Amino acid sequence: MICQECGKNSATVHFTKIVNGDITELHLCEDCAKKYKEFDFDTSFSFHKFLTGLIDNIQEGPIKMDNKELKCDVCGMSYSNFKQIGKFGCPHCYQSFKSKLVPLFKGVHGHDSHIGKIPKRAGGIIGVKREINRLKSKLETLIKNEEFEKAAEVRDKIKELQSEIENR
Repeated sequence: MICQECGKNSATVHFTKIVNGDITELHLCEDCAKKYKEFDFDTSFSFHKFLTGLIDNIQEGPIKMDNKELKCDVCGMSYSNFKQIGKFGCPHCYQSFKSKLVPLFKGVHGHDSHIGKIPKRAGGIIGVKREINRLKSKLETLIKNEEFEKAAEVRDKIKELQSEIENR
């Protein structure tokens, strides 16, 4: 797509503005986009700026506990400092800031637990726990549909898997 402003370069900035149902699209090259003040155009991508933007959008207001700023009890890093540099000071920061990170993860990923692929060598118990969760959902559905015989079979399977985990 060619830039709508100069008609020469490739459009690399695509802007869509919706006001009261009226849609305005603008396709510009980098040089022409810099002329528009409303874009606040910056050509360098910064993962830190991206992360900070996500944190600020998900969490409103200053992060304080008992009128004191939240800090890591091991390295002393403050939560606002973490937001500025985008990196933890030590491995304990995750635990110290957990109350603020869980909502962040939910906002970014839609959940706060790992639900991706599991390596085969480490997936034994995790795979069984996932199967139990899947079966529990199935059990609820079967009970709602009054399919009690099937529900009893699923319940027994859940108990079997739970005892398998306990015996490991």
